[in-house]
Parts: sequence; structure tokens; C-alpha cells
Amino acid sequence: MAATADETEEHTDASDAAQAPRRRPGRIALAVSVFGELLITAGVLLGLFVVYSLWWTNVIADRKADREADKVRDHWAHAADSGPGALDTKDGIGFLHVPSMRNGEVLVEKGTGTDVLDDGVAGYYTDPGKATLPMTGKKGNFTLAAHRDGHGAKFHNIDKVEKGDPIVFETKDDWYVYKVYSILPETSKYNVKVLSQIPEESGRKKPGHYITLTTCTPVYTSEYRYVVWGELVRVQKVDSKRTPPAELRG
Repeated sequence: MAATADETEEHTDASDAAQAPRRRPGRIALAVSVFGELLITAGVLLGLFVVYSLWWTNVIADRKADREADKVRDHWAHAADSGPGALDTKDGIGFLHVPSMRNGEVLVEKGTGTDVLDDGVAGYYTDPGKATLPMTGKKGNFTLAAHRDGHGAKFHNIDKVEKGDPIVFETKDDWYVYKVYSILPETSKYNVKVLSQIPEESGRKKPGHYITLTTCTPVYTSEYRYVVWGELVRVQKVDSKRTPPAELRG
């Protein structure tokens, strides 16, 4: 049966449409497409960087800190003598315990540079006039720093600390029990007065046995510093079982 004229015309139009070359996207559309792909790639890379910075560095730092902590405790267990000559060790001087931070025990080492803090520990300031180790028995300020995010984030929950909370520093021979008496949620990172041996910004005007914890704030930034001050309330000798003070058993 012969095709009608209308059917023949429709078939011709369809063939022409099928054979006609597709129009290429314009320059603007192409640029938008490329830009979108770049944004997706950048987003993926940024996500991986965040995972690395806030999770994987914690894993690595915690592993190293645990190894160093084991070395310190092993050193204590096998040390034959005590006294000033045995207070400091190659790997650390003791352990910081702050129950309200919920961060377990934190190894304390010498120095506050990234080469120290990145290993998942707390470090004590060594600048003249900024640190007095409690083991010396001298009045002064035991000043410490640790990361708040990444690399172990040992002071991540510093904002959970409240006045009256205990801070305990453990050495080979003694437990030094401090009580938090003042908190400064934000101050300039250049404010070194918070580390003074008599921390007047905390409200104290006379020499005493103080401890100061410092870290970055707000969370995930390093724009300012968060400061917590404590004052020594007692020293408890370490017994054969290393029974912790009541403040750590509550």
C-alpha cells in the first residue's frame, strides 16, 4: 500500500532530525560544568583534610603518647632512687588528671612547641619566669599547654572544667592535688601575663603554688586562648599500690 504524502513528509523530517548534528554546549555552559567539577573535587579534598586533621592525627598522637607513657611508668617501676634527681625523665615528668575534661591521664613533657604537643601530650612552659615545677617545692606557677583539636586534643573539653573541680598532677613519688579557682574563657594569644608566677589576672596577689592550663579557643581555631587556674590544696605521697587521691576515685 503506497504511503501518503503526509506520511512521506513526516518520515523525511524524522530522518533529517536524526541525521542533524547535535549542538555543542556554549562556552558559558562548558565553563559552569568545569567549575562544578572543580568544586566537587575541592570538596572531597577538603573533607579528606578535615578527617586527617581532626581524626587521624588524634589516632597517631594517641598511639605515640601511650608508648611514651608506658616508658615513663616503666622507668618509675625500675628506678632505684627518688628525690630531685629522679623527678624528671627523658620521656616525661608525670601525668595530668582532670576528671571534668574526661580525657584520662595526660603525659606531661618539657616544652610547648608543636614538636612536643603534636605527640598527644601536655607540655610545660620552660621560659624563665613562666614555670615552676611542683616537685621543687618552691612557690610559683606550673604552666601547661595542650592541643584542643587534632593531635590528641587533650584539652578539647577544657570548657567543661568548673570552679572547684580538681586537677591532679601525678609524679613518681607524689600526687599534687589542685582546686580550680578561676577561669578565663577568652584572652589574646599574646597575653603572657596569664602565665605569671603570681597570676594576678586570676585574682591572686601573693606567691603560692599554682597551676595554669592553656589551650586554643574557640574550638577548631587558634585565634584566642582559654585559661584555667588552680591552687594546690595538698600533696599526697604515692603508696606501693599507687592508690589515687579521693578526687580521682569519685
